[in-house]
Amino acid sequence: MITIRFVTCRDIVSAGIRGFEYGFWASHTEALMPDGTLLGAHWQGGVLARPHDYDKGTVEREEYVQLDATQAQTDAFHAFLRSQLGKPYDTLAIAGIVAQRDWQSPDSWFCSELQAAALCCPDVNVFPPHLATEVNHVTPRDLLLIVSGRMELPSP
Repeated sequence: MITIRFVTCRDIVSAGIRGFEYGFWASHTEALMPDGTLLGAHWQGGVLARPHDYDKGTVEREEYVQLDATQAQTDAFHAFLRSQLGKPYDTLAIAGIVAQRDWQSPDSWFCSELQAAALCCPDVNVFPPHLATEVNHVTPRDLLLIVSGRMELPSP
């Protein structure tokens, strides 16, 4: 089972992302890891595994979405994320939401792009394969709607 957390907090970055997403509530996403940490790309510190309560007191709303996956897919998802530890936050990605930037730049990550990349990697492959070629950005809203089954991607 793969578990992804969606959240919005009371800070200027969350407010900016929500503005680009036309007021949609989710502004950040990260994966729940087997050890209970949350691994994701955050504007403060880049890609890190953080304690489960690192943002306590600032969270306005959160939702966890679980995706059916084999143990091998789940392990590959977590391994991909761990391989990205230490990479910087992609500050240009926020501008890229508007500027139509290609989301698959592996040298730095925006939160939802990191999670989408992990879901698309060959050993995980629980995301529609054409996601990697049919869209130029993946926002927290996009990711939440796709993984929760609230939105379907067009067929290739």
